[in-house]
Amino acid sequence: MGLEARDIYLIAPELGIAVLGMLIVFLDLAVGRRKDLLLVFALAGLLVPTAFGILLWEDIDGLQAGADEAFHGTVVLDKFALFFKFLIIAILALLLLASREYISRFRRHQAEFIGLVFLSAAGLMTLASAADLITVYIALELAALPVVALAAFPGSEVRSIEAGIKFLLLSAISSAVLLYGFAYIYGATGTVRIFSLDSAVPTIATMVTATDSTIPFGSYALLVGVVLTVAGLGFKLSIVPFQMWTPDVYEGAPTPVGAFLAVASKAAGFAILLRLFHVGLGAVSDDWTLLFAILSAVTMTVGNVVAIAQSNLKRLLGYSAIAHAGYMLIGVAAVAETGSENIGPSGLMFYLVAYGAMNLTAFFAIMAITSRTGNEQIDGLAGMAKRSPWLAGLLAFSLLSLMGVPPTAGFMGKLFLFNAAVDADLVWLAVMGTVNSVVSAYYYVRIIRVMYLPEAPSTERLGISIPASMALAVTGVGILFLGIMPNALLDVARTAARSLIP
Repeated sequence: MGLEARDIYLIAPELGIAVLGMLIVFLDLAVGRRKDLLLVFALAGLLVPTAFGILLWEDIDGLQAGADEAFHGTVVLDKFALFFKFLIIAILALLLLASREYISRFRRHQAEFIGLVFLSAAGLMTLASAADLITVYIALELAALPVVALAAFPGSEVRSIEAGIKFLLLSAISSAVLLYGFAYIYGATGTVRIFSLDSAVPTIATMVTATDSTIPFGSYALLVGVVLTVAGLGFKLSIVPFQMWTPDVYEGAPTPVGAFLAVASKAAGFAILLRLFHVGLGAVSDDWTLLFAILSAVTMTVGNVVAIAQSNLKRLLGYSAIAHAGYMLIGVAAVAETGSENIGPSGLMFYLVAYGAMNLTAFFAIMAITSRTGNEQIDGLAGMAKRSPWLAGLLAFSLLSLMGVPPTAGFMGKLFLFNAAVDADLVWLAVMGTVNSVVSAYYYVRIIRVMYLPEAPSTERLGISIPASMALAVTGVGILFLGIMPNALLDVARTAARSLIP
C-alpha cells in the first residue's frame, strides 16, 4: 500500500464520519418528507467507521512499535487514539437514538443538525490522533465551529441564539490563547511535534543560567507557553477559572447538544491533554503535576458548591460537568507509576467511559421528560416517579452514579482516580475528591427527593419512544455493568494507556 493510501487508511474512521455527515445533507434532498430515513442512514453509516476502527486495532497489534504515523508524522494512530474514536462513535449512536423525537422539532433542518454533529465528531476523533500542535489546533476548530451552529438551533429561541453567540466568542478567545501558547512552546523548543517535545525540553533547561534553572519547565518562554496552553484547553474542558460559558450554553442550547458537549467534547479534550503533557512534557512532570492538582481541587469545589444553588436542570448539569472535570483532572495530575502501569491515565480513561454512561442517562431522561412537560426546572419533576417510573428510576440511578454511590460506574471510576492520586503522593487531592462527592450528594439527592416525595401535579402518564428507551437501556445497563464488573473496561484502558506511555 502506497504512502498516500496508507495515510488515508489510518484516518479512515474520522474521514468516514465526515463523509457520512455530508452525505446526510445531500440525502435530505432525496428523501422529501420522509425525514426518519436520515436517522436510519446515519445509524447504519456508523458501522463503517466502526469497522475501520476494528481493522486498525488489529493492524496496530501487528506492529512492533504499537503505533503508526500518517501525513509526515502530524497524525499518530495507536490504541490510545482508537479507544477515544470508539467512545465517540458510541456516543454518537446513542445520542441519535435518544434525540429522534427532540430533533424532529426542527424537521426542516434535521439533516443539517445531524451533519453538523458528525463534522464536530470528526474533529474530536482527529484530536485524539493529533501528533503535533498545528494538528491539535485545526482539530479543535473543526470540532468547535459546528457546535456554534448547533448551540443556536433551532434559531427561533432567544436563549439558543445567546448560547451560540457566547460559545462562539469564548471559543474564539480560548483558541487565540491556545495558539499563543503553542507559539511560545515552539519558540522555546524549536518543534511542534508532541513526541519531540520531551527530548527538547531538557535541552532548553540546560541552556538557562544557574539562577534561571529554578524556573518551572526550564525557561520563561516554555512556562508562559504551558500556562497559555492550559488556559486555552481549560476553556474547552470547563476547568475553573475558564468555565463561565458552560452553564449558560448548557441551558440555552438544545439538550442533545449539551449532552454532546458534556461527554464527547470532554473525552477528546482530555485525550489531547494526556498526550500533550504525559508524552510531550513528561520530562518536566514534576512542574505541572501540582498545577493540575490545584486546578482539580478548585474546579471540583466550585462546580459542586455553585450547583447547590441551581434550580434549572440543564444549568445544574452544567455545573455538575464542571465538577466532574475536576475529578478527571486527578487522572492528569497523578503521574506516579505502579510497575509498568500508569494508573492515572488508565483511571481517567475508565472514568470518561463511566461518566459518558451516567451523564448520557441523565441527559436522555431529562430530555424525554422536559420535551413532554416543557418545564426544565427541578420543581417540574414533582411526582415524576408516579407519572413515569421508568424515567424517574433511570434518572435517579444516574444521579446516584454521578454522586459515586456503589455499585455504580461512578463509584468505581472515582475509586480508580482517588487510588491514582494516593499512589502519586497526592493524598490531599483524594481527600478533596471524597469531600466534594459528599457535597454533591446535596443537589443530586434533591432532584431524587422531588421526583419521589411530593404529589404529582398531574396524573397524566409520560410515554417514551422505542429508540429513546433503547438508548436509555444501554446507558443504564452500562452504569450497572461498569460498577459490578469494571475489569473488562479497565484492562482495555490499561492497554490503550500503555500505547500512550510505553
